[in-house]
Amino acid sequence: MFPASAGAEPSPGRYLRDEGSGTLYKRGRLLGEGTFGRCYQVTEVTSGRLYAAKVIPRARLAAAGTGHRVERERELQSRLRHRHIVRLHGHFADGGHLYLLLELCSRGSLADTVRARGRLTEPEVRYYLRQLLSGLRYLHGHGLVHRDLKLSNFLLTERMRVKIGDLGLAGRAAPPGRRWGYTALTGHAPFEARRRAELYRRIRSARYPLPPQLSPRARALIARMLHPEPAARPSPEAALGHPFLTQGFTPRTLPPCACHSVPIFVGQEPLRRILRGIWRGCGCVPAPPQRTRARISTEENLY
Repeated sequence: MFPASAGAEPSPGRYLRDEGSGTLYKRGRLLGEGTFGRCYQVTEVTSGRLYAAKVIPRARLAAAGTGHRVERERELQSRLRHRHIVRLHGHFADGGHLYLLLELCSRGSLADTVRARGRLTEPEVRYYLRQLLSGLRYLHGHGLVHRDLKLSNFLLTERMRVKIGDLGLAGRAAPPGRRWGYTALTGHAPFEARRRAELYRRIRSARYPLPPQLSPRARALIARMLHPEPAARPSPEAALGHPFLTQGFTPRTLPPCACHSVPIFVGQEPLRRILRGIWRGCGCVPAPPQRTRARISTEENLY
C-alpha cells in the first residue's frame, strides 16, 4: 500500500521529478479530473516522450478504500500487456503527490465523443466494440473482471484505437455460470427513471427504450447483453461471434474528426480507398445536437 499523509492538498509543480531514477517531467495540459485526482499530459524532458500522469494527492490516499484502489490499479496495470488496455509505464511519489505514468490517450474518452456527437453510428460501434471485447477477453483470461465498464474508461489514442483504463475496481472473475454485462449505441443509458425504486424495477424487468433506427442485429445484441439473468448474457467470445459484429460493415480505422462529427462511410472497401484522401481531410458531416438529461442513470454507457 502507498503511504498516506494528512493535510492540505498541494498543487503539482510545473516540473515533476522521480527522485528514484532522477527523471524529470514537464507538466502539460489537463486531460481530465476524477474522484482521486487529476490527469495531465507530461513530457519526459530528456527524451521528449509523452505520457498521461495521474496525479493523486497524498491526503486523498488516507480516505477509506482510496489507497487500496490506487494500489490495485498500479499492481494490475504494471503486469497487464494488451493493445487495448492502457499501459502503466511507472510510478513515483514526492512529498505531496503520487504519480502514475500511463500510456497517453490523447483523443479523450468515448464519453467525450458521445457528449460532442450525441450518439455513434453502428459501424463505429462495431469498430470500438471489437477492440473492447478483445481487451475484456484478455482480462477474463487472466481471471479478472473490470467492474467499472463505462464510456469515460474507454480511452482513444492518437490513432483512434480504443483502450480500457481505470482498473482500480477490477476483481477476480465471476463464478461459473455468471456473465458480466457489457453495453455499447443510442446516446443515453439503457435504464433511466426519476426515482431509484423505479430504476431498479426497470433493470429487473429489462424495460428500456430502443430508437427506431437501430438494425435488427443491434437490437438482438442489446437484448442479449441486457438480459435480466446474468448467465444468459454473452461472454466476450460469444459477443465477438454475434451477427451484429460479424455481418455488418466495420471500418478499418476512423478519422480523428469522428471525435466530434459523423464520419462518411462507404460500404465497399474499394470505394473507401478512393475517398480516403477526402476522409483524411476530415470529410465529415455535422452531428445533431445532444439533448440534456437530468435523470437517474445506471451508468454513462451507451447501449
